[in-house]
Amino acid sequence: MQANHAVKHKITTYDIVVTALFAAICYVATNFRIEIPTPLGKTMIHCGNVFCLLSAMLMGGLRGGIADATGLGLFDLLGGWASSAPSTFIMRFIMGLVGGSVASVGNHSETKPTKWTILGAVTGMVTYVILYLGYSFLKGIVLGNAVGTVLTDVAAKAATSIPSGCVSIVVAVILYPFFRKALTAAGYYQKRA
Repeated sequence: MQANHAVKHKITTYDIVVTALFAAICYVATNFRIEIPTPLGKTMIHCGNVFCLLSAMLMGGLRGGIADATGLGLFDLLGGWASSAPSTFIMRFIMGLVGGSVASVGNHSETKPTKWTILGAVTGMVTYVILYLGYSFLKGIVLGNAVGTVLTDVAAKAATSIPSGCVSIVVAVILYPFFRKALTAAGYYQKRA
């Protein structure tokens, strides 16, 4: 029985390819963005969040977290945000891990979103927003900025992150059945079993 359990958690070449594909989709989607200046730098609204949520909902916590962290970490590294790449990598991994783990609780034999996939998208996005705003606050304080300036910066980031996160949840849930159906037809879930 223990040998069978080890086989279920074996990472296959197929897993790596699908995870890399979702990382690439997250990377590309993040290029569709609007940059917004804040008192301590800039933030952005982008389409990458939708695909971060989708990868977690579709592939589960670990694989979704790896895809999210890789895709958006590479975007930061190559897209002019290199100083934030390490924190993005960590926060996006946690986002995917939490959201994907919650989404994986329910029965996913159907292609329509269940309460667990929706809850996974919500918890993944809420986790990221809390991490992002908390990190922004701590970074501003550690760098010696005035508390008022740091709070203004965090408020500006919250004003963009929260509405963007809500839209990302809705769009990810709408797109979920299409991606789920495609992955099922491609045999992804059977090959993972």
